[in-house]
Amino acid sequence: MERPLAHLALLTAVAVALTGCSADTGARPAASPASPAATASPAAPGGEPAALEAAYQKVIGDVLPSIVQINTKTGLGSGVVYDTAGHIVTNAHVIGEATQFEVTLASGGAPRPARLVEAFELGDLAVIKVDDPAGLTPAKFGDSGKLRVGQIVLAMGNPLGLSGSVTNGIVSALGRTVSEPQTQGSPGATITNAVQTSAAINPGNSGGALVNLAGEVIGIPTLAATNPELGGGAAPGIGFAIPSNTVTDIAGQIIKGGKVVNTRRAALGVSVQTVVGGQGGAVGVGVMRVTEGGGADRAGIEPGDVIVSVNGTETPTTQALSEVLATLRPGDEAKVGLLRPDGSTPTVTVTLGELSEE
Repeated sequence: MERPLAHLALLTAVAVALTGCSADTGARPAASPASPAATASPAAPGGEPAALEAAYQKVIGDVLPSIVQINTKTGLGSGVVYDTAGHIVTNAHVIGEATQFEVTLASGGAPRPARLVEAFELGDLAVIKVDDPAGLTPAKFGDSGKLRVGQIVLAMGNPLGLSGSVTNGIVSALGRTVSEPQTQGSPGATITNAVQTSAAINPGNSGGALVNLAGEVIGIPTLAATNPELGGGAAPGIGFAIPSNTVTDIAGQIIKGGKVVNTRRAALGVSVQTVVGGQGGAVGVGVMRVTEGGGADRAGIEPGDVIVSVNGTETPTTQALSEVLATLRPGDEAKVGLLRPDGSTPTVTVTLGELSEE
C-alpha cells in the first residue's frame, strides 16, 4: 500500500510558521500561498453599530451551545456538535493518540465520557462520540464555497482553557493550502482550500468553529501563524480554518461507514524519501516502492528513480512533492521529471490516483 507523504504547502515566497491551536501543540512551520478568486456569499448585516452588536450577540447565543471542550490526558481543544446522536467533529491533532476523552458543554455541567470514532490524519479531522448525547445542540454547517473575502466571522472555542470564548474578524483570503509537520501525536496534514481569517486563534481554539453572521459554521479553526523572523512570535491576525464543505464531507463518511473511503487527494502511487546530495542539500525525492497497478507503475516509474519535478515545479523534498500534489486531483495527468540511476532525465506522464491513509 502507498505510504502517505510528509506534507508542506509552499506556493509563494513569503514564509510563515503555523502553530496548531490545541493547547498541547507547538510551532509548525509552513507557508501560505496565493488565494484564488472567491465566490458569492451571504451579505453581512450592516447599519448602525448597535445593529451589528445585536447580530454578534444573536450568533453567539445560537452557536455557542454547540461548542464543546475536549480534554485528553495531554491537553485540551475544542469540538463542534455534529448531530443529535452525540457525534462531535474536531481536529485530529486535538485528540492526538488518545481514544478516550472527557467532553464539557459550553453550558457547563459534569464532563461526559467520549470515545474516538475515527481520525482522518491526512486532513487533520476527527470524529468522536459522547456516551450521553442528551442536551447536545448540533451546529448548523454552511456552504464554505459561498464565502467571500471581507465577510465578518467569529471564532468560537476554548483558547487557553477559557471555555466559550469568542473572537471576531473577517475572512482574509480563500483557497489557501497550508500544512503541518509531523510531531508526536500529530503525523502531519495538508489542508486544501483553507479559510484564512483575522479572527484571533489561540492554543485551545483547535477544533472549534469559525462562524458567519448567519450563525453557520463555515470552518474549523486549526492553525495560527507565527513569524520565524521574530523568533517564532505570533503573527497577529493570520489564522487558518478547514472549510466546512471538507468537514461535512469527511465527517459524513466517518459517521456513515466508520472510515474515510474517499480522501479526494491526488497520489502518484509511490513510497518515497528525500534524497540528499554530496553537499548535504536535498536534490530530489527517491522512489522506494511503487504501488502495483498505480499511476506511477503504469507510467514506468521504478524504485531507484528520483522525482525532481512535477508539472515543471521542482520537488527537492517529499514536502515539496506533497505541496504540488495538494493542488491536483485524482484523475489529473501530471508531467513527472525523473533522474534515473543511469543518469538519464526523462519526463513521464502519470495519471494520478487517490491518496490513501493506509
